Amino acid sequence: MAYARILTVGLSEHHDRFFTRFTTLVSEAQSGDAALCMALFDMDLFGKLNDAHGRDGGDAIIAWFAERLAGAVGDKGEVLRYGGDAFAIVFPGIEKEEAFLLSESARRAVDGEAIVYSGDQAVKFSLTASAGLASFPDDGATAVEVVRKANEALYRAKAGGRNRVCLAREERMVTKTSHYTQGQLAGLARLAKRMGVGEAVLLREALDDVLRKYNQ
Repeated sequence: MAYARILTVGLSEHHDRFFTRFTTLVSEAQSGDAALCMALFDMDLFGKLNDAHGRDGGDAIIAWFAERLAGAVGDKGEVLRYGGDAFAIVFPGIEKEEAFLLSESARRAVDGEAIVYSGDQAVKFSLTASAGLASFPDDGATAVEVVRKANEALYRAKAGGRNRVCLAREERMVTKTSHYTQGQLAGLARLAKRMGVGEAVLLREALDDVLRKYNQ
């Protein structure tokens, strides 16, 4: 896959492509009673690299990052751009323990100093990455739930010092008192009914989207 080319596609389109593909894989895993894992990788402190080397240099680093991840997992994982400098690696038919070891190999593959070329400009940089790993059906019964658990694990990897892979775990739910308009609540109820999921699931998905948008 030519990762340099996919950088020209809008980030929202990458995100849509990822969810379409991952939803298909979840359906296939469910039908075949097979394992499926997903690791969400994000470069540590990428904003500083982008500031130092400019957008073109940053894009060259992102392309290098994707290629290193793909090379590390080989034919056992599929690398998909999630958004910004984040990439998902999906592991069809791979149990969580092996997926964790593969994710650790991918993390080590991008750890350290490297040089990429942006036009005729050599860009030297030092990089680490963090990742969160979740599995279907252990960590979620739907694609959205698995991705949410992977996101939460990624946040813990970042908060724990970066440059690590964290496994998903059950979260302690915290009740928040919020105020919504009657129109919002009615629309949420209709959407939840149409999608066949709980309203809380949709609200958590919306919050994850906000966090992803502003943490890129």
